[in-house]
Parts: sequence; C-alpha cells; structure tokens
Amino acid sequence: MTSAARRALSLTLVRHGESDWNVSRLVQGQDDQSHLSKAGRAQAQLLVEGLRAHAFHHVVSSDLARARETAAIIADALTLTTSTDPLLRERCFGTLEGGPLAKLTSDLTGVADGVVIDPDARPLGGESFRDVVRRAELFVEKVSGEVSDGPLLVVTHGGMIRALRAHCSGAPLERLTWDPVGNASVWTVRTSKLR
Repeated sequence: MTSAARRALSLTLVRHGESDWNVSRLVQGQDDQSHLSKAGRAQAQLLVEGLRAHAFHHVVSSDLARARETAAIIADALTLTTSTDPLLRERCFGTLEGGPLAKLTSDLTGVADGVVIDPDARPLGGESFRDVVRRAELFVEKVSGEVSDGPLLVVTHGGMIRALRAHCSGAPLERLTWDPVGNASVWTVRTSKLR
C-alpha cells in the first residue's frame, strides 16, 4: 500500500503490567531481564473486560518480555492474534539500565517537574526522547499502511506511550507535559492521515 493510500487509524495503547523491576525500582529500559510480577499478571487480567467491547482483531506488542507477557494474557482471554515489533521498545537508558531509578536525573532524561525540558538529553549509550518519538513515528507509518480498518491494540511501555501520544498530537517536544503513565493504564490516540 502506498503512503498516499494510508488512512488514519485508532490505536489503543496499554502499558505493560507491573514488573519485578518496577517493584525493585530499577531502570528497565531495553534490558529484557524483568518479568511481570504477580500483581502485574493480575493487572493484565483486569484489563480484559474493559478491552472486550472494542472489537480488536489483533494485538501488537513490544518484543520485551514484560510487554509480551501482558499482551499474551490479554490476547488469550480475547482470542486475538499477536505479533511483536521492536519499534515499540522502551527508551534505551544505556549504562543506567539495571541500576537504581534514582540515577535517572533530569539532565539525563530531559524531563523535570512534569515537563520535557530537553528532548535531546540522553544517558551514556542511551536514547533521547526525540529518538523514541522518531521510533514512534516509524511504527505509526508502518501500521497505517498495514492495518486496513478497526482499532489496533498496542502493548508497550510508558516512554513509548508518551512518544506515540506526542507524535500523534503533533505538539512540539520542548515543554511537552510529561503525564504519569501507570502500569496497565490505557490510552487512545488517533493517527493522522498520511499525505
């Protein structure tokens, strides 16, 4: 399908359930050692009833374990087909991954007091928020050309949900509000028609 034929699409975004590293307050990023906690699995189960009414046919998730586990619980309960896409991974925090969350300071994240102050800030070996928004844009371009109609369920991470919302809104990244994105929270965005 050519880009001229791509249509706007509704995306329902779900952050993965609580992981063991969320509980331990460790930087997860793209490190794939964390898995859903017992509470995280229960959170995914609780999402099912609220998602049932949306008539999803497919769920696509980040390829990281905590998102795949969440997607599998939802897909099994709703009898959905599943796929993974590495474009949906969490922001890479480089050398800070696996360490304490307290080390993610505003000069490294570019976020302070609930606002993006520097979308190009990055930890050593990691990504900036602008990099993550670019991945979000690539994902939207990809699925806008592949999904013909109906809503798409996307299971991903807090940083990617913020990036997808930023991209779909078209808002400037500088001074963007940094909304809290809780585990197993649900967000809806609508992609723009591509010209």
